[in-house]
Amino acid sequence: MFSILLAIIYVAFISLGLPDSLLGSAWPSMYGELQVPVSYAGRISMIIACGTIVSSIFSDRLIKLLGTGTVTVISIGLTAAALWGFSDAGSFWVLCLWAVPYGLGAGSVDAALNSYVAMHYQSRHMSWLHCFWGIGATMGPYIMGMCLAGESGWKGGYKTISMIQILLTMLLVLSLPLWRVSEKPMLDADRVPESLSLSALFKIPSVKPIFLSLFAYCALESTAGLWASSYMVMKYGMREELAAKGAALFFLGITAGRFLSGFITTRLGDRRMIYIGELTALAGIAILVLPFGHSAAFTGLLLIGLGCAPIYPQHAPRDAG
Repeated sequence: MFSILLAIIYVAFISLGLPDSLLGSAWPSMYGELQVPVSYAGRISMIIACGTIVSSIFSDRLIKLLGTGTVTVISIGLTAAALWGFSDAGSFWVLCLWAVPYGLGAGSVDAALNSYVAMHYQSRHMSWLHCFWGIGATMGPYIMGMCLAGESGWKGGYKTISMIQILLTMLLVLSLPLWRVSEKPMLDADRVPESLSLSALFKIPSVKPIFLSLFAYCALESTAGLWASSYMVMKYGMREELAAKGAALFFLGITAGRFLSGFITTRLGDRRMIYIGELTALAGIAILVLPFGHSAAFTGLLLIGLGCAPIYPQHAPRDAG
C-alpha cells in the first residue's frame, strides 16, 4: 500500500512542477496580447507567491482537520481551475484574480506532501521527490513552446496543463482511502509531531539564517524561472516558442543536479555541496549576462539550474518507516 501511495506522490510532484514554469515561458507572447508592460509579469508572480505563503502558513491546521490526501486533492483541484481560468483570460486583471487560487493551491499541496513524506518514508525520498518536481517544471516550458509554435498559443498551453491537473485530481480522489489508512496508525499512536507557531520557530537559533538563505535562493530561482524567456526574446530577438523551450534548460539543470546530488551528498557533505552549488550558479549568471551569444546564454541557464539544485533544503528531519 505504501509503495502505491508513494508512486502517486511522485506523480503528484511532477504535476506540482508543471505550472511553476508556465508564466515565465508564456509571458513574451502574453503581455503584447494583453496590452500591458512586460514588467507586469512580476505583479502576477507576486500574487501567486502571496497565496502560496498564506496557504503554507495554514496548511498544518488544514492537514490536521482534513488529512493530507484531502488537502492535496483540494489544492491540485484549485490549481487546475486556476490554470483553466488563465487559458480563458482576456485581460490582465482576470489573470490577477485567477492567480489567487493558483497560489493558494500550490502552497498547500507542497507543504502537505513534503510533511507526509518526511513522516512516513525514508529521507532519501525527499531528494527524489524534488527531482520529480524538476521533471514537471522542465516539461511545462516544452509543452508551452509546442503550443506557441502551433495554433493554440499560450492559452492552449495553459489549458493542456490544466487538463493534466484535472486527471491527477481524479486519480487522487480515487486514492483517498489509501491516505486515510496510512495516516490512521500515526493518529492512533499519537505520533503526530508538535506544531510550532512562527514566534516559537524564530526562537530556535538556526532558523533565522535558514530563512534568510531560503529567501535568497527563492529569489534566484523565481527570477530565473520568470524572466529567462523574456530575456532571450528581448536581448537576442529569439522566437517565443524557442525561448520557452530554452528556458526549460534552467529547470533541467535543477532536475539533473538534484538527481546527482542524491549520490554524492553523502561523500561531500551538505555544506560543501552548497558551496559548489553557489559557485556553479555564479558561473552560470556570468555566462548568461556576458555578450557571448544565445547559445552561451542557454549554457548559463543550465549552470544556474545545476547550481540551485544542492542549495534548496531537501532533507527530511528524520528517517521514517
